[in-house]
Amino acid sequence: MSDVRGAVDAVMPGVVVDLEQLVAIPSVSSLPEHDGDVARCAAEVQRLLEELGCPSVRLLEAGGKPAVYGHFPAPEGAPTVLLYAHYDVQPTGERSAWTAEPFRATERDGRLFGRGTADDKGGLAVHLAALRAFEGRPPVGVKVFVEGEEEIGSPSMPALLDTFADELSADVFVIADSVNWEVGKPSLTTSLRGTVDAEVTVSTLATGLHSGQFGGVVPDALTALCRLLATLHDENGDVAVAGLLGSDDVSVEYPEDRLREETGVLDGVEWIGTGSLAARMWTKPAATVLAIDATPVRDASNTLSPTARAKVSLRLAPGDDADRAAVALARHLREHAEWGVRVDVVPGQAASGSEIAMTDERAAASVAAFDEAFGVTPVQIGCGGSIPIVAEFAARNPGALVLVTAVVDPTSRMHGIDESLDLGDLAKAAAAEALLLENLSQL
Repeated sequence: MSDVRGAVDAVMPGVVVDLEQLVAIPSVSSLPEHDGDVARCAAEVQRLLEELGCPSVRLLEAGGKPAVYGHFPAPEGAPTVLLYAHYDVQPTGERSAWTAEPFRATERDGRLFGRGTADDKGGLAVHLAALRAFEGRPPVGVKVFVEGEEEIGSPSMPALLDTFADELSADVFVIADSVNWEVGKPSLTTSLRGTVDAEVTVSTLATGLHSGQFGGVVPDALTALCRLLATLHDENGDVAVAGLLGSDDVSVEYPEDRLREETGVLDGVEWIGTGSLAARMWTKPAATVLAIDATPVRDASNTLSPTARAKVSLRLAPGDDADRAAVALARHLREHAEWGVRVDVVPGQAASGSEIAMTDERAAASVAAFDEAFGVTPVQIGCGGSIPIVAEFAARNPGALVLVTAVVDPTSRMHGIDESLDLGDLAKAAAAEALLLENLSQL
């Protein structure tokens, strides 16, 4: 019996304290007024790695927010494992809706509440705990890579990967940024959807006009935009953009009662789409209107809107090509506008999904580690979200295994009000990662 689990238990109290201190830094990468906090959080992560005795710790920069990099060289003959997390977080939303201050970690009923506890400072805490369990001398080579702009789409990631290709190469990658099946039951995410988005602007007039004088003849841009956005789905709620891939092939079904509880969908609201619930979330495309620029209701007047703009997003089946899907989305928006209105489409991000084969001895070593730590075999699941770095790491490191792990559970409310993680699962996830490093050293 390995003593790794006991070593993890011994370091967990200090790790939780450090997680609370990280949560106290409002490292919101999307808001310029928090640029100083982002830099401060990077410095704190750097300090924590240095405190661990990491022989080489530095910031990696390529025109964006700083990433923190640490390297523990591999013992002779041992593989190298890269541990990934991100220290930036989402905005809080309506702060008065939180039951406690979002940037002050609060423990309640075995959970730690606060922005970033789960996504993804909790993932960083898992890495810290695993490395501390080995007293900073892991049995394999370890590279720690903690970025600061995941919540804004990692715009400088391609440049980082190009500039620091040697630093960011490994035999195994552990991406601690997904979701477990439920509290106490871990998962390994083996498929992720890709994503594309675009801004679409509809124009009908050079300037606004009196709706009473010209309404009924002149189309207003907002109505035209609404009709265009409605064409993204068919009558069943399936995505109507031509040429997108999709599959009903899922190995796990998602219980409907659980989905209703987790989502908080209102009574009487129906699901959209067809096929199994898991396929609709994991292996089929989804279309979402993320935002609309139009006159606020409080400023409304009897005016025909000359222009209106929206941001739309597609989630793509794991095997679909993001660049091709971006072209298909732009074509759909241009071809489905009515009344001859002018349509301008500005493409945004495009990232392909991932499919991970859990078939070799490294994969078996990871399953065994989670089985021992949690006392239950991990569920291999899909994920409807997108983690573009997974596909990037796989493409740039042929033959490497990219593991997508989690400390988050379905009730963690990532990106939402009262984000939290289960402290018991945090300790188990840390033990699983430490056991994984030990297992890999013995292959």
